[in-house]
Amino acid sequence: MPIRVATIGTSRITAAFAEAVAAVDGIRIDAVYSRDPARAAEWAARHGARRGTDSLDEILGSSWIDAIYIASPNSVHAEQVASAIDAGKHVLVEKPAVLRAAEWRDLVGRARRAGVVLLEAMRTAYDPGTSIVRSLLPELGVLRAASFRYQKRSSRYDQVLAGERVNMFDPELGGGALADLGVYCLHSMVSLFGAPDRITAAAVQVASGVDGAGSITAEYPGMLVDLAYSKITSTELPSEVQGEDGTMIIDQIASPRVVELTHRDGEVLHQVVDGAPNQLDGEIKRFVQLVSSGADPGADQLVTEQTLELMERAKRTTAD
Repeated sequence: MPIRVATIGTSRITAAFAEAVAAVDGIRIDAVYSRDPARAAEWAARHGARRGTDSLDEILGSSWIDAIYIASPNSVHAEQVASAIDAGKHVLVEKPAVLRAAEWRDLVGRARRAGVVLLEAMRTAYDPGTSIVRSLLPELGVLRAASFRYQKRSSRYDQVLAGERVNMFDPELGGGALADLGVYCLHSMVSLFGAPDRITAAAVQVASGVDGAGSITAEYPGMLVDLAYSKITSTELPSEVQGEDGTMIIDQIASPRVVELTHRDGEVLHQVVDGAPNQLDGEIKRFVQLVSSGADPGADQLVTEQTLELMERAKRTTAD
């Protein structure tokens, strides 16, 4: 029997999740939760779910739901994940999973005690392009520098400039450029290189009170990594990893589709990754694998924890 999922949230990312679920074996969406019952019913009908509801208790208490996908505002993730775990449901929660590393550690412990899977829906971690980047790192020799960037002006920034309240730019909902885009850079860095020894950070605040853009410099033994992220400006520059024996250019760090490695002798290796960018099927396949096999998600959860710790350190630095 496939894993029967209920979604919390009816945003664009939830629609993308539903499209990806339809293409992955062993999982289906059976229920949709929204505070607006009409929206829940409409969304459920559009995506072939069994029902839509405005009662979260109904979903959590249902015997015909195995797992919860959470794509609500960042500020309520922790409470909703805890409720789902306590109800005996597996959980796939959108990035950033929670706002504080301590919350994540507590939820991981709860999930282990309850015997359910808890996984952050970080598509970058399970993207085939990221796998190619990782496999090519040894060809660069001793790594000395890297530059990861995700800078894309939000289509909703004009609303912020007009004084409107927008979820992704709302400090009370855990919004901001670091939480929305910078997290991809941080997670990729930790996934590829491990946690750094030290970071410094700077941010540009927008009128709503969150960071609209920022930068982080991470220090490793013999290596520096620069991260740049923004929701108020855009860039056409790629990401890069430099080693003593070569340089790797990555078209987009969140979902690499073109990777070019130039060796020190001038030889060029050009890799094009199959599939459209921003696909979510990798994270869904990993979730299905973990739930179906009973495998330990500890390695995945550790990278999430380390990323959240770095986000907190960056926020403290920029607040000083």
